[in-house]
Amino acid sequence: MSASEIMHDPSLQIAPVPRISIQAFCEGADIAALIQEAMADRRMNKAHVKVHMGGSAAAAEAYRNAPTPNLIVIESTSDRATLISQLEELSEFCDAGTKVVVIGRVNDIVLYRALISRGVSDYLVAPFTVVDLIRAVSELYNTPGAGALGRVIAVTGAKGGAGASTVAHNLAWSIAVDHEVSTILVDMDLGFGTAGLDFNQDPPQGVAEAVFSPERLDQNFVDRLLSKCGANLSMLAAPATLERCYDIAETAFDPLMDILRATTPVAVLDVPNAWNAWTRRILVGADEVVVVASPELASLRNTKNILDQLRAARPNDFPARLVLNNVGVLKRPEIAAPDFGKSVETDATLSIPFDPKLFGTAANNGQMIAEVEPANKIAAGFTDLARSLLGRGETKKQKKTLLDPILSRLRKRA
Repeated sequence: MSASEIMHDPSLQIAPVPRISIQAFCEGADIAALIQEAMADRRMNKAHVKVHMGGSAAAAEAYRNAPTPNLIVIESTSDRATLISQLEELSEFCDAGTKVVVIGRVNDIVLYRALISRGVSDYLVAPFTVVDLIRAVSELYNTPGAGALGRVIAVTGAKGGAGASTVAHNLAWSIAVDHEVSTILVDMDLGFGTAGLDFNQDPPQGVAEAVFSPERLDQNFVDRLLSKCGANLSMLAAPATLERCYDIAETAFDPLMDILRATTPVAVLDVPNAWNAWTRRILVGADEVVVVASPELASLRNTKNILDQLRAARPNDFPARLVLNNVGVLKRPEIAAPDFGKSVETDATLSIPFDPKLFGTAANNGQMIAEVEPANKIAAGFTDLARSLLGRGETKKQKKTLLDPILSRLRKRA
């Protein structure tokens, strides 16, 4: 299974590594290079990592008169007796709470048991992938059986007016309604966000309070800021006012993202069309990225730039998805979808035809496309996109019975 396939499977998601210190002592250049590559992964961006050469002997010498980090990673090609002897020497200098991971070249169950009995946290057998290493470190610091890790889906536009917000809102609605997954839509366009309008709501609080009150931020505070849009869909609306300037720090959304990952099955982020420190951080840190573009030259250029940046910054993640919007505008010269995909090296996951009446009606009524025309092919397209991002098979459709109308009335009364 490739790294991209691993990251696309929701059951194999890897929780971000917390803010810990890691020091690795390697014997081979290949393992040192692999650890260096892992340091660049988005799930490791909070950890502070240093790589040394010299293996277990160098580790024991390094901590004779120095405090140990949260995690020590040791590569060893020594025989079983020598390795155990060196680790016992190292244990004399380890501080309480320090974890040790050993990397070896031999799949030796006797050695594994001996290491575990002496307090070693894990034993990895080379060769392994960057993703294997990140997962091993992540699992040391995340409680087993704590429940599924929340999935973060970021949607952004290649150009202003591409329709990214419309795609994000309909996508969140489809995940919540069609797939029955609890979802939070986060409108990050603080000055001009449209989520409140599209869902016909005007909440007094929203995402701005979460960003500008980090000292108050916890799960209960976020719950109070949420606006309910349906049984499975809630929203953190943008203030959409210009009473203040929204010059925010690169890490301003980090506390909110941590809470959403820990408490919500799916969070859909409506990321504004901008390229600055915090928008880049959001896109790089998401589990899935959707780039919305229209089939014209400026969008093609911007889409290629965005996808190239994301490929470089997310080498171990599933590639960003491309959605082509407003396809087939009358008398407008367009770039054909196959040509667009070839130029940006990514085929469109979804192409949305130009339908001003349908989208205009939905926007004016504060509804989603599927609420206006449930049987429309565009609505089905959003359902398919949601299914793809969730890594699911066919949508589960329940059979209607004669009791459904009665049960529906009873639910409304309740």
